[in-house]
Amino acid sequence: MATPDVNDWIAEVKAGPEASGVGMMLAHQGIVRGTTRSGEPVSGMMLGADQVRLEEVLAEARTWPGVVAVRAWVNEGSLAVGDDIMKVLVAGDIRENVFGALQRLVSLIKNEVVSETEMRAHDDHESARRDASAGDPSPKDTPGPALVAIVGKSDSGKTTLIEKLLPELLKLGLRVGTVKHDAHSFEIDHPGKDSWRHGQAGALAYVVSSPERLAYISRIDRETTLTDIARRFFAGFDLVVAEGYKRSSPHLVELFRAGAGHPAPLCAPGEALALVTDAPLEHEHRFALDDAAGLARFLADRLDALRAYD
Repeated sequence: MATPDVNDWIAEVKAGPEASGVGMMLAHQGIVRGTTRSGEPVSGMMLGADQVRLEEVLAEARTWPGVVAVRAWVNEGSLAVGDDIMKVLVAGDIRENVFGALQRLVSLIKNEVVSETEMRAHDDHESARRDASAGDPSPKDTPGPALVAIVGKSDSGKTTLIEKLLPELLKLGLRVGTVKHDAHSFEIDHPGKDSWRHGQAGALAYVVSSPERLAYISRIDRETTLTDIARRFFAGFDLVVAEGYKRSSPHLVELFRAGAGHPAPLCAPGEALALVTDAPLEHEHRFALDDAAGLARFLADRLDALRAYD
């Protein structure tokens, strides 16, 4: 795939009919790094891109405040260290709008357009190719994504906190997934649907796939651990945020809301790495209920530490 020249994009925008509205242009160029975030050697990367979704994302970006023009290109296939992953250009009116738009656009492309699999020095090339194109639900021997669980007593607002936290993490350019713990049996498929009938007929596992979503449904004999879930289903993600799993998550952030009527936090002193609360409690890393941005930066700064688990 031919790599575009950002200078050509800049010239196009300057020659365009809306050039008079441009006060700043910013470009992003992502390349294949020779190590993982945890410092392990990488021999290359298998990269996939949803080009249709890319065009949709670019159309959306053109409607953002202050944005005059956008350009983006995403590579595909087997890439070596040093090869280009993507190039993005945002032209707009003022610095505040352009900086925010570039960060938001790169985050959207990473999370909704690109699928990537880093190839370690010992990886099998064909296996990596399959992983990038279709996803592989089997556990990996390589380190999993950073992992943290939001815990707290009932009605503390854990889901609400995660709803506020996720956009802040995405603004930081992270690829984020979530896991919700359910202590009871649940049915995600719809009785009577064709896929449900597959399961009722005896399929031990089945997939429901569409152009926009994919669901993998499997019968299990025992509950899958959170760390196994992170490794199986979130390879290539920067961070997995779980809700619940107080007893089994390797890293915890507690939400304690005095307004919910609870007399004391759920975690013992020193058990949670951060505390989100409206109460005057002492903690080395304490955040207000409305400081989701601060919590996001705290987690982003500790991704390597959050990857430490069995």
